[in-house]
Amino acid sequence: MSIKHWPEGERPREKLLERGAAALSDAELLAILLRVGTRGMSAVDLARDLLREFGSLGRLLSAPVQELSKHKGMGPASYTQFAVVREVGRRVLGEELQQAPVFGSPQAVADYLRLQLGQEQVEVTLALLLNRQNQLISPVELARGTVAENTVYVREVVKLALENHASSIIIAHNHPGGSAEPSDEDIAFTRRLKAALDLVDVALLDHFVVTATQAVSFAERGLL
Repeated sequence: MSIKHWPEGERPREKLLERGAAALSDAELLAILLRVGTRGMSAVDLARDLLREFGSLGRLLSAPVQELSKHKGMGPASYTQFAVVREVGRRVLGEELQQAPVFGSPQAVADYLRLQLGQEQVEVTLALLLNRQNQLISPVELARGTVAENTVYVREVVKLALENHASSIIIAHNHPGGSAEPSDEDIAFTRRLKAALDLVDVALLDHFVVTATQAVSFAERGLL
């Protein structure tokens, strides 16, 4: 049965208008984005099928166009819609970080970093440069590549902080497809970086290890 034949109160769009977006399931929200299903399958059924296949809303929204196109009813248009949703979310969180003290909102930082790094297929290292009010100056990608290729030099981070007049920094990197637990190498690098930044009076506030579902804080673990 197509959605237009459902009881009005159960149709995703009408349900959202009546009860608010938070009342909708992931599949219902996704169905509004998709707008239409395929032959014999409503938009909600298609959304459920996609969520089962990709495992989560985050993985689906971040899937490459080639992967999406393998699924009936999906293609470049759907990929474009998903990319827009992901980017809007990233920018909204970025605005929140620029308007409010970052150090007083660790969850906002974690959410922002998961959007930035959680779905990356290779290891990426990011620096969040902060001003004296702990507000975001800008995010800067430090390195991208495989684990072996992703080398970040302490002196480069120190130079970046000084050039941008940053008072403090948050470092983050992802573990593609793996655990968010910090490795021995992660801990050793963080301590070297903190020592170097201390010499130029720039604070290392935190280092996060990010996956699609987690953002582990070194500060909360007592690893700084």
